[in-house]
Amino acid sequence: MMTFRNLTLQRGQQRLLEEANLSLHAGWKVGLTGANGAGKSSIFKLLLGQLTPEGGELQMSGYERIAHLEQEVSELSQPALEYVLDGHEELKNVEAGLKQAEAEGDNQRLAELHGHYDLLQGYSKKAEAEQLLAGLGFAEETFYNPVNSFSGGWRIRLNLARTLFMPSDLLLLDEPTNHLDLDATLWLEGWLAQYPGTLLLISHDRDFLDRVVTHLLHLEHQQLNLYKGGYSAFEKQRAEKLAQQQSLYEKQQREVAHMEDFIRRFKAKATKAKQAQSRIKALERMEKIAPAHVDSPFHFSFPEADKTSDPLLVMREASLGYAGKSILEQVGFTLHPDQRLGLLGPNGAGKSTLIKSLVGDLSLLSGERVAGEHLSIGYFAQHQLEALDTQASALLHLQRLSPKENEQTLRNFLGGFGFHGDEALASVDHFSGGEKARLALAIIAWQKPNLLLLDEPTNHLDLEMRHALTLALQEFSGAVLVVSHDRHLLKNTVDTFWLVADGEVKEFDGDLEAYARWLKERQAQARKDEKEEKKEVLTQTPAKKKLDRKEAARRREELKPLKKEVQRLEKQMDQLREQLRVSEEALADADLYTNSGRKDELQQLMKDQAVQQEALEEVEMAWLETSEELESRSQELGLS
Repeated sequence: MMTFRNLTLQRGQQRLLEEANLSLHAGWKVGLTGANGAGKSSIFKLLLGQLTPEGGELQMSGYERIAHLEQEVSELSQPALEYVLDGHEELKNVEAGLKQAEAEGDNQRLAELHGHYDLLQGYSKKAEAEQLLAGLGFAEETFYNPVNSFSGGWRIRLNLARTLFMPSDLLLLDEPTNHLDLDATLWLEGWLAQYPGTLLLISHDRDFLDRVVTHLLHLEHQQLNLYKGGYSAFEKQRAEKLAQQQSLYEKQQREVAHMEDFIRRFKAKATKAKQAQSRIKALERMEKIAPAHVDSPFHFSFPEADKTSDPLLVMREASLGYAGKSILEQVGFTLHPDQRLGLLGPNGAGKSTLIKSLVGDLSLLSGERVAGEHLSIGYFAQHQLEALDTQASALLHLQRLSPKENEQTLRNFLGGFGFHGDEALASVDHFSGGEKARLALAIIAWQKPNLLLLDEPTNHLDLEMRHALTLALQEFSGAVLVVSHDRHLLKNTVDTFWLVADGEVKEFDGDLEAYARWLKERQAQARKDEKEEKKEVLTQTPAKKKLDRKEAARRREELKPLKKEVQRLEKQMDQLREQLRVSEEALADADLYTNSGRKDELQQLMKDQAVQQEALEEVEMAWLETSEELESRSQELGLS
């Protein structure tokens, strides 16, 4: 049981809770929602003992073991699997005790510890940790890679695996799906459904919340409001409350009218969409929940392109990949302005490769990419957040695109993305991940594209911004192709799915539920094949096994030159990024643009920046191609 009695909580000068009362029962799965800064993460800190309430009391019983997802991972050389296993501290201590007792010849202590080890089911724990890693998308060959060899997003996945592996009575998860793809998100849903303890979950993925939680805790006006059911149930109940407020009525009706209009337009094409019936039902549900978002701070649209083409883009018999190694073959399709496409497929199957090839960032290995005369692409990917000028403001980013545009017009536009007043003038280096993502979307929208290519656009976005993005995509007049683990976004903006798998791109005959079944069947077959391979290995003779080890060592030696080249390019990228950072810092000096005596200096700095940016892009592409070649060669040699 967890009880808040007249609890008051404050962070710095901000009062988060004021004499709040709440009771949560053991075994409940509770989602936390509320505006940014409302206090969701602070409640986690309170439960972990990292914050002390200003008043009232917190009572917790039956929660001796608390597991909490950390958002950062240290630079460790420890193998990934060991890092996960070390999350079970009791098991780790027993194993250390066994080694010590064995070294000291203490047979009585050994017997006691072996009994404890059996009680903890120690002999099956390694397999359990491996299953967690596999479920979260880690390939088996990476289980023993050092933690510091993984990128930031994959390290968060490692932290998640370690957290799930910890024995716990209370599990605290803060945005666990942020760095997951759809496949890993579906797996995590299944795991959490079987979790026997109490779960408190912060998430901006409404479908994930609907499938996982039994209650929704909403933080608003310094109070805790508990609703039974998932996010959709909360949204409906809150909508009923807000609909009673006369001051919000007109705004609410505009939102509902907008959705009704979109439903009518979609129904006109229902016979052409394989997911028509489920999609229409989803849109009709949105009409009912619209009032729950009338107080959202985000309201924007993607302005209509000045010109467009039909078709926008054509691919003919294209082979896509890196450094001569094909990932997708015989890719052929035509993109028209009214198409709404969602990409599905296992991790690593080539979804991002397809999008980069459509953008033109990745050259085709063969075949044709034919762009329409007026094609204008708006491309969103996570790496673009890091490409933002950290020394520039949101306003300056748009001013550089349209130097003659009226400042108030730009400010009004940015306001729809949540950048109001001084927030539009703050430098990007102070931005959170969500603010960077909003700015990246604003930059795309401002340029009036007629084709949107979106690779996980909702990462770091809160529920209100995701809702605003969904509405903006619904009324967008161009074509949309999106990869996302946010099923609500897909169901409400996409009418056709393409499946990227086994080297092919083809239309998927089904909806997201059908894809989940397809994925489950595919994984079951993969496990069956793996068992057969292991069985075959066990029947090998000792001489054959020895030969295989020598062959593996020879193959690893073949990869050394590629590994060295990857490391060299990484160092070169770091040097170029530092040079670019210095140039951008210099360009952030406002006096450069107003002092006519510094005109030559400004031109030289801009020239240097352009040269550095071009060099960095060339090195990044070389690194990407070499990395892909290394991965491909590893697969060919059976080392990945």
